[in-house]
Amino acid sequence: MTARAEQRASHRRRTTGRRALIAGMSALGITGAAIVTTSMLSTAGAASSSWPSDTGSKPVSKTVPVSGVYDGGMKKFYGTGALGGDSQDEGQDPVFELADGATLKNVIIGTPAADGVHCKGSCTLQNVWWLDVGEDAASFKGTSSSAQYKVIGGGAKKADDKVLQFNGAGTLTVTGFRVEDFGKLVRSCGNCKKQYKRTIVLNDIDVVAPGKSIVGVNENYGDTATLRNVRIHGDGKKKTETCARYTGNSSGKEPKKLSPVGPYGKTCDFKAADVTYK
Repeated sequence: MTARAEQRASHRRRTTGRRALIAGMSALGITGAAIVTTSMLSTAGAASSSWPSDTGSKPVSKTVPVSGVYDGGMKKFYGTGALGGDSQDEGQDPVFELADGATLKNVIIGTPAADGVHCKGSCTLQNVWWLDVGEDAASFKGTSSSAQYKVIGGGAKKADDKVLQFNGAGTLTVTGFRVEDFGKLVRSCGNCKKQYKRTIVLNDIDVVAPGKSIVGVNENYGDTATLRNVRIHGDGKKKTETCARYTGNSSGKEPKKLSPVGPYGKTCDFKAADVTYK
């Protein structure tokens, strides 16, 4: 694939926004060119339209296995060959596959993005950015109730459907993340063959409209979603759903959506003050 072909974007939808995640980036210890090229604003929690610049491009024709720590040095990785699709087709292979306990950090995933990142067990995604989400940005597939999946910093945009797909068991914690032009930020799988109780914690999140919902959980399996310090930008009519509840199943059928959407006991744990509109 040529550099020109690699750089093209599908441009399914476009949006503009403003963001700054200085506090989150500083917590990650990102220094030097990475901070400079990100063009951060001086106020944490405010939005900026800029995204980090890459330090070079790297085509990926076969899934990259990761164990231990993989530092991408802010290079842009994009699919080619068998990973050269950017559709919503189910069952695509990921660009990166993380073993239990692995960490992927300082990576930009360009387009085509295939199925992004798969975590086979506990994992950490630190300062990972998706420029144009393919099927999903990341999928979490561990089977242990003690599994811990952590998304620290980074961001994703141009996701027709889901950004973070939670198929496995355990706890998914997302902090200092930015999402824009998306379907669902986090979705607990509504119709996987094997279902689990899933715990989702979202804190210090910038959401830039348009977006359908921030999180979706299966109430009947005991899922919980906690939202704190969520800022929604560009949604004056408040169309973005906060926490949507479903009755999940293991038959593959479309799960039933429940009402109301929003704070709801332990299932959707947040108050009005935890979600602000900018």
